[in-house]
Amino acid sequence: MNRCVLVAAALLALMQTACSTLSEREHARVVAVVDAARGSESTCDRDDACARPSPLRELGRQALGASAAPMPDGASGAVPEQAAHAANALPSPPRAAHVEAAPAGQHHALILDYGQDALLARLDLIRGAQRSIDIQTYIFDEDDAGHLILDELLAAAKRGVKVRLLADQLAALKRVDTVAALAGAHRNFEMRVYNPVLGRARFGYPMYAVATLCCFRRLNQRMHNKLMVVDGLVAITGGRNYQNDYFDWDARYNFRDRDILVVGPSLPDMAAHFEAFWNAPLSTPLTKLSDVGRLLLKQGVPPLRYPEPEHPRRLEAIGRDADDAALVRERLVDAALPVRHLRYIGDLPEKHGEEDAPDATASSRLLRDLIVSAQDRVLLQTPYLVMSKPAQRMFLQMQARAKPPRVQVSTNSLAATDAFIPYALSYKYKRRYLRDYKFEIHEFKPFPQSAPIDVEATGTVDVEWLEDGTPVVQGVPARPSLDLSPNVGPLGSGSSGGAGSSGAPGFGGSRSPDRPTPLAREYSALRYSKRGSNEQVPLKRGGVRFGLHAKSLVIDDRVGVIGTHNFDPRGDHYNTEAVVVIDDPAFARRLADSIERDMRPENAWVIAPRDKAVVFSGLEYSLAKISEHLPVFDFWPVRYATSYEFTPGPDCPEPLSPRDPSFRKCYEPVGDFPEVDMLIRPLTRIFTAFGAGLAPIL
Repeated sequence: MNRCVLVAAALLALMQTACSTLSEREHARVVAVVDAARGSESTCDRDDACARPSPLRELGRQALGASAAPMPDGASGAVPEQAAHAANALPSPPRAAHVEAAPAGQHHALILDYGQDALLARLDLIRGAQRSIDIQTYIFDEDDAGHLILDELLAAAKRGVKVRLLADQLAALKRVDTVAALAGAHRNFEMRVYNPVLGRARFGYPMYAVATLCCFRRLNQRMHNKLMVVDGLVAITGGRNYQNDYFDWDARYNFRDRDILVVGPSLPDMAAHFEAFWNAPLSTPLTKLSDVGRLLLKQGVPPLRYPEPEHPRRLEAIGRDADDAALVRERLVDAALPVRHLRYIGDLPEKHGEEDAPDATASSRLLRDLIVSAQDRVLLQTPYLVMSKPAQRMFLQMQARAKPPRVQVSTNSLAATDAFIPYALSYKYKRRYLRDYKFEIHEFKPFPQSAPIDVEATGTVDVEWLEDGTPVVQGVPARPSLDLSPNVGPLGSGSSGGAGSSGAPGFGGSRSPDRPTPLAREYSALRYSKRGSNEQVPLKRGGVRFGLHAKSLVIDDRVGVIGTHNFDPRGDHYNTEAVVVIDDPAFARRLADSIERDMRPENAWVIAPRDKAVVFSGLEYSLAKISEHLPVFDFWPVRYATSYEFTPGPDCPEPLSPRDPSFRKCYEPVGDFPEVDMLIRPLTRIFTAFGAGLAPIL
């Protein structure tokens, strides 16, 4: 009894500490401390903020200059009043696959598949900014990539650029010292934290438990949007956060992701969405956070300190590339496609209000409307194949048509995923996906051979380059299928040197002994679990691995969608999301090519029904179906489907659909969880059996 009393008292004390907020008097003192410490020095006295020429910004200026509603050169990120109102009164999404852009004019869109290209684009825009930089993100980590972007943003602020950074609380920097330092860094730099549960910037495991008990729904309501708008001229959105593993910079695990860069007359809509979130009640200035405020009152504004970078030469190399205008023009500007109908649709902060706002879930409704409109094919890419109830009903109804569209899905395997529990739930419903919804599922491999990844950038291999562009790995020419860098040769070859490839040896294979931190992962509700969304499962072999993180959709090879929505229940109910929808056959074809590349046999396994049992196959199927419908105790040992590997040969020159009569002649089964260590398989089955109740927050 005494022990219980002590535990209850400790929990009560922890709750009181966790929920304590700054008084008005304390907040006023914090603001005074910050105002006194904020730097106002300027490294430039020119009207253009001494920005260096940016080919991407120039593309944006030309696009808006040619549109029906041009903005002045160097237009501020500040949004006109009517645009801000538009962000809160967006028209309902269309009921057909044709998506008209709200403003008239010419857009350009650039798919950013490679992590190094995505980082190069951001650096070019930050260094070329003349008026404003607005960044909205879910994760902003304190690693080489995060520190690089922070340094670039602060340098831009000192040049005279107004910089605003909005990050979700659960993934906004690791250290309170860093947040406090940024609060007083410069008058042109401002940061806010979205939905700070318990009124804090950071909290650890015990306070997370308190937050779960006191405010579970609010804890799950996260800002999953990712958006960068520069000078109101150029925007980037998509799947990437600010962290090493989104730019191929991690020595253990990286995301195969996708962003889209947009220029044109829809930029005011994108800026208006940022403005709506920046001014939302849940977006909290750093001075109002209790842990930050108390640190500032205790010791003033601390200096901004980072640990030594893991790979300094990698930072130097990407910095040189960002200053190479010819390289940026060749790799990025020249690859941008002119597109006709483009629209940006985003959920509003009202999605996290007490009552559901009519347009707060615009992204989910739009995606379902687009999928329903498909006549021939739906090509869907999502890292987590966990369907909401409305999505399940939608796909079931589509299969009731006289001629339903083909549905192809690119998603993660257990060996590749960063989210163990969602995969276990996906595994539970494979029969439903394949038999009822007629999905053709391709699961991404952890060691893809031709996906758009940059193994050299991870720092795990020594790479040199021959004059013909052939990569030499550890002194041996690499096989042609291994994509070490985008296109031909390393990033920056022939110009300023690539990302770590300018004639120097590689970065070595140093690995941090620390396990991945909870900051790194998507599923906030589970990020503190022992075997949840914060680590990958062990594999049979070692090596740097890759997992799918791109969220994209192609309808009838005519409409392409890139955004932040995982097509899952979290995106429907808890997270705010945003998507870019482009009605243009050329763009849709390019996006489809990108997704189909991830589905190639060297990059993915095919999921298909396993061979029927020799006896009692009908009884086995019925019992397995009954077990699947159980919310718990789904322990039927034989599942409906398994993974298959393509085996090319004279009779099998090309990959086949799992519905092709010759499929089994060209594919061999490789088990339910290929590449995964045997010890993790029973645990997967346990979550399959008991995890159905977690689906709403997955």
